[in-house]
Amino acid sequence: MIPRLLKSVTRYLRSIGEAIFFLGDILSLILRGRVRWNDVLNQMYEQGVQSIMIVVLTSLATGTVLGLQGFITLQRFGAKEFIARLVALSLLRELSPVFTSLIFSGKAGAGITAELGTMNTQDQIQATRAMGVNPIEYLVVPRFLACFLVLPVLVIISEIFGMLGGYMIALSQARLPGAFYIHETLQAVGYVDFFSGFIKVFFFAIIVGWICCYQGFFTQGGATGVGRFTTKAVAYSYIAVIVSNTVLTKIILTFWG
Repeated sequence: MIPRLLKSVTRYLRSIGEAIFFLGDILSLILRGRVRWNDVLNQMYEQGVQSIMIVVLTSLATGTVLGLQGFITLQRFGAKEFIARLVALSLLRELSPVFTSLIFSGKAGAGITAELGTMNTQDQIQATRAMGVNPIEYLVVPRFLACFLVLPVLVIISEIFGMLGGYMIALSQARLPGAFYIHETLQAVGYVDFFSGFIKVFFFAIIVGWICCYQGFFTQGGATGVGRFTTKAVAYSYIAVIVSNTVLTKIILTFWG
């Protein structure tokens, strides 16, 4: 029992070390300018443009539900005028960055892991090494950098459509004037509110890109392994995003309040 436990712990620590060195290789290539921008643009289309619709639909639904629940609750206290503030601050500070990162991980992150995993199981990564090409530079850096550039844009889109969902509820259910809702939203949102949530997105992008690229790059076990490692990548990304959000929120509130 104890030797098996020690073996599992050793394997786990080794994988953590490999992941850290893997991230170091990626960042080193980026800092040295070893970036294939045409591939980055292709990946931005694959990851970003094809994720917009699902982000729009989920954000619109989230804003609508948030506005409806806020209206029902605030109406009891005669404070339905504060729906705009509730929706805007909830989306900007927490919901849009976290939800969009989770959606992005399940959509684009899973695709990254499956692509790299398939290449690895079919020895395409080894073939790039045989041709004298760094597979991390050629395959991983474009995908990682695209995550970092695309996710913040998707979060902004999520925030806009989330507030649009709250706007529709304010007009249809709370019977608030549209101009009043927009004015309240602008009054409620400050630079601190926007950037306290937006700064976290870049950390989430690094986490999702790192985990998904690592799991795909080191996939083993053929077609079955691709599915298993893709599932692990999405699960680890979800956990890492949620845990890191807790830590980052505590740090940001400590300094910004």
